[in-house]
Amino acid sequence: MFSYILKRLLLMIPTLFGVMLITFAVTQFVPGGPVEQLVSQLEGQHGVGEASSGTSGLYRGATGLDEEYIEEIRVLYGFDKPVHERFFSMMKNYLTFDFGDSYFHNETVVDLVISKLPVSISLGVWSFLIVYSTCIPLGIAKAVRDGSTFDVVTSTFILIGYSIPGFVLGITLLVFFGGGSFFDIFPLRGLVSDHWDTLPWYKQVLDYLWHMVLPITASVIGSFAVMTMLTKNSFIEEIRKQYVLTAKAKGLSDTAVLYRHVFRNAIIPLITGFPAAFIGAFFTGSLLIETIFSLDGLGLLSYESVLKRDYPVVLGTLYLFTILGLIAKLMADISYVLIDPRIHFDSVDG
Repeated sequence: MFSYILKRLLLMIPTLFGVMLITFAVTQFVPGGPVEQLVSQLEGQHGVGEASSGTSGLYRGATGLDEEYIEEIRVLYGFDKPVHERFFSMMKNYLTFDFGDSYFHNETVVDLVISKLPVSISLGVWSFLIVYSTCIPLGIAKAVRDGSTFDVVTSTFILIGYSIPGFVLGITLLVFFGGGSFFDIFPLRGLVSDHWDTLPWYKQVLDYLWHMVLPITASVIGSFAVMTMLTKNSFIEEIRKQYVLTAKAKGLSDTAVLYRHVFRNAIIPLITGFPAAFIGAFFTGSLLIETIFSLDGLGLLSYESVLKRDYPVVLGTLYLFTILGLIAKLMADISYVLIDPRIHFDSVDG
């Protein structure tokens, strides 16, 4: 087991390096880089323009600026250095989690990500807790009552929810309950109210939860179907196995068989996605949900960073999230062993 974990940790190094190398290489060929973006802003233009193929300038629309000034901008962003030197310098800094400064936000990448985390954590953690705490019991109930009216009705509802895109549901909720044409019950935007700091602590909690109702509802409805049906199918497969009939023949009750024997085996497929979902709950962002409900989180930050070619933010967050993804995958494999002693990695090592 130890040797397997060590091998996986060592394999993370070339995987991470490869991901960063490919992404860095792609960014070098995307037109309208940060230099062109800044030149465009300085000239008061609204478009990015076209990349120049000549040596007289980087940007065809930049003829109004001095060539020396453009070169100063290149030096400011580090584009005066060779590509390979910039890449290895970046990776050296990333080893100490020094992601540099954003080109357009006048903040370090770390401070910028931390400032966006409250929104993403709020959406992610609540969605994670609601989905897992609801779908697993519901999936078990559907498996036990497979083919019943309860199973058919609940399947109909969760599949309808799955078919509705989150952003469509979010807009619908705002129209009906956010002061649109019908009811003015929930706020339209933000994580908390403007006067949140002046409220007592219990009203702060209620205000926060009040703001979270609509975006969380729009986020989780579509996730119910996958987790519920996965749980149901996993339990049905185990319930139909021979050892269940043997356990019942020995006089064990249905409840004892379900939770002492079936549960441990059926829950294994669900464990695979648990670590990734748990870690992702803290760092994922939903662009459409954040946009609809005016929540400034990581999803919106990532989208704006790509549009503005804010490479320190794009590459820094990619580096961080790739590490977290690789760790989550390793944790999923370790969870297999912890929940099912029959699984060993010794044979894999050999």
